[in-house]
Amino acid sequence: MKKLRYCLAVLAAVASMVFITAPLFATEMDDRIESSAKNTHVFKTFLKDDQINMKSKDGFVTLTGTVLDASHKTLAGETVACLPGVKGVDNKLEEKGENRPAEKSDAWLITKVKTTLLFHRNVSGLGTEVLADNGTVTLRGEADSVAQKDLTTEYVMDVDGVDKVNNEMTVSDPAAEKPDDKTIAKNMDTVIEAVDDASITALVKTSLLYHRSTSGLSTNVKTKDGVVTLEGKATTAAEKDLAGKYAGDVDGVRSVNNNMTVE
Repeated sequence: MKKLRYCLAVLAAVASMVFITAPLFATEMDDRIESSAKNTHVFKTFLKDDQINMKSKDGFVTLTGTVLDASHKTLAGETVACLPGVKGVDNKLEEKGENRPAEKSDAWLITKVKTTLLFHRNVSGLGTEVLADNGTVTLRGEADSVAQKDLTTEYVMDVDGVDKVNNEMTVSDPAAEKPDDKTIAKNMDTVIEAVDDASITALVKTSLLYHRSTSGLSTNVKTKDGVVTLEGKATTAAEKDLAGKYAGDVDGVRSVNNNMTVE
């Protein structure tokens, strides 16, 4: 009888420890998720001027507050979703009313173009002036080379809503040649920044979403130590190649394994 009471007492003690430990573990995990998100490249660079509130409960994260534009809402949600321990994200972020341009307006298109350029490291997103008039985009500013100017035109032309691009950018080095794939790969190796994998995944996903040729693709993006793996389906080989090219020109990406299938 004494032995039975002893066993029951032990079981009760173990059970109480489990009930106490589980909430503590969940709380620590939630705190770690919130801290990790705020320290990502995306939150410290792209979202630093946004008013984002984050609450994690048992791995399910709710985002509330205001952001400057729709791309920031997407970036925040995608970044948090890629963090270890996150089971789901309820993205309730809203654009600031005074900063929300009417859809399909010139201001709306300018925002989309500027955002797209910011995602890519081989063009100057901050140094390029963007104007729009009924689908015609004019680019001004200075490019480092003819290659960079041409690449800027290519990227902008593939933004949904853009019908024509007038690239009036001046070139600081007119003698520079348009790079081939090997040259681009070499440049990638020399300018790679230390960017966390969650931020890279979010940036790649959002970049593909903002380009007209890749926005409709079913693409799964995973990142490990800066190496991006693309999986999913493309309609043509050209679409697959573009997805790999756009992903490869995102900050922090060291290489791209393009495993997409063409159907």
